[in-house]
Amino acid sequence: MHTHRAKYHLGQVVRHRKHPFRGVVFDVDPEFSNTEEWYEAIPEDSRPDKEQPFYHLLAENDQSFYVAYVSEQNLIADYSGEPVDHPDIPDLFGAFTDGSYELHFQLN
Repeated sequence: MHTHRAKYHLGQVVRHRKHPFRGVVFDVDPEFSNTEEWYEAIPEDSRPDKEQPFYHLLAENDQSFYVAYVSEQNLIADYSGEPVDHPDIPDLFGAFTDGSYELHFQLN
């Protein structure tokens, strides 16, 4: 069994390496856990390795807010110090401090 340690933590603001969006981590899968259809929709030359952490993000770009599912290899920490404006953030997180949101929910 493979074990992977997540590089980013819940509440951390991250940005995509290649695409112009950023978001807040609200869940982490230790390795790929989405559908094959979703995975196959990624162009073959851009498909990430499945055996790495994948992050669920409350994401934003210049046009919209959405939920993104991104491999660790395609993320970098966001050091802008700017909060993310996704409308669902208050449902999951508290205050924004030092580039991260405080957890606002109970973990199992």
